[in-house]
Amino acid sequence: MKIMKKEGYNRLVSDIGLLLEEGRRRALQSVNAVIVQTYWGIGRRIVEFEQEGKVKADYGTKLLKELSIDLTLNYGKGFGKSNIYSMRLFYLNYPKFQTLSGKLSWSHYVEILGVANINERRFYEAQCVEEQWGIRELRRQIASGLFYRISAHKNQRGLLQLSYKKHIVKKPEDIIKDPYVFEFLDFSESLTYPEKQIEERIMDNLQMFLLELGQGFAFVARQFKMAISHKKFYADLVFYHKILRCYVVIDLKKGALTSRDAGQMNLYLNYFKENMNKAGDALPIGIIMARDKEEIEVKYTLGDMNNRIFATKYRLSLPSPDELKKVVEEAKKD
Repeated sequence: MKIMKKEGYNRLVSDIGLLLEEGRRRALQSVNAVIVQTYWGIGRRIVEFEQEGKVKADYGTKLLKELSIDLTLNYGKGFGKSNIYSMRLFYLNYPKFQTLSGKLSWSHYVEILGVANINERRFYEAQCVEEQWGIRELRRQIASGLFYRISAHKNQRGLLQLSYKKHIVKKPEDIIKDPYVFEFLDFSESLTYPEKQIEERIMDNLQMFLLELGQGFAFVARQFKMAISHKKFYADLVFYHKILRCYVVIDLKKGALTSRDAGQMNLYLNYFKENMNKAGDALPIGIIMARDKEEIEVKYTLGDMNNRIFATKYRLSLPSPDELKKVVEEAKKD
C-alpha cells in the first residue's frame, strides 16, 4: 500500500475498533440493566408472597432456603441463599424501580446493600455512578469509610446533604479526606516508616493512590525541585487538579505536624504561584499528610493559611468497625 492508503486503512481499523468497543459496552450495559430489573422483580414477588401469606420471620428464612434449592435445580447457578436474600433486600430498599440507576450492575448493588446506613448507601450509589467505580473500587471505598472521611468536619446537616447530593468538588476543602487510608502500601499500622520509603511505595501503587485522592487529580512529579535563593527544595509529590484548575503539593510526614512543616509548605506554594501558575490557574493547594496531628496545634500553626494548606492524618490499614464508628460520632458533633 502507498503511505496515504496505509494511513487511511489504519484509521479505518481504528474506527471499527472504537465502534466495536462502544457496541460491546452498550450491550454489556443493556444486559446488566435486564439482570437488575429481573432480580428486582424476583425480590418484589418474594415480598408480595410473604405479605399475602403473612409469613413470619422464622418461616421467611426457611422460605428463602427452599427457594434457593428449587430455583437452582430448575434454572442453574445464581440462586444461592445469599443472592436470594439480596434480591429480597433489593426490593425492600428500592420499592420504586424508577429510582434505580441504569449505570450500576447487580454486583454493584449487592455491595451497596451491605451498607446499613441509608444516607451512606445513597452516597455510595451516587458516587459510584459519578466516578464510574468498578466492584473492587466500590468495595474498597466502603471498607475505608469514604463517606465519613470526606465529611469528617461536617455536622449532621452536612452529612445529610452529602447523602442526597453527589460529592461535587467546588472548593479546596472538597478534595480533603481525614484520614487518608493507604492500606494498599502493604505496611504495618504499628510501625513507623521513613518518608522516602512511603513515597516510593506510593509511586509503585500510583493508581490506587489516585483512587484514594479522588476525582480530578493528575500526577505531575515526584521530588519536584525548586531553586530558591541559591538553595534547593524538593516537594514530595505534585499533582494538578483538573476540576479546581490548580497545583496540589503533597508533603508526607512520618510523625506529627510541626510549625516548620507548615512554613515549608507555604514556601512551596508561593514558589508554584510565582513560577508554575499559568493564566487561568487558581492558587496552589498544599496537603501535609502526617501520621498524627494535634487539632489545637494545627489551628495555631496554620492560622490564616488553612484555606490553602491542609493538615490531615494518614493510616496504613483499613479502619475497623469500631474506628469507623468513632469517625461517625465525631462527624455528628458540632
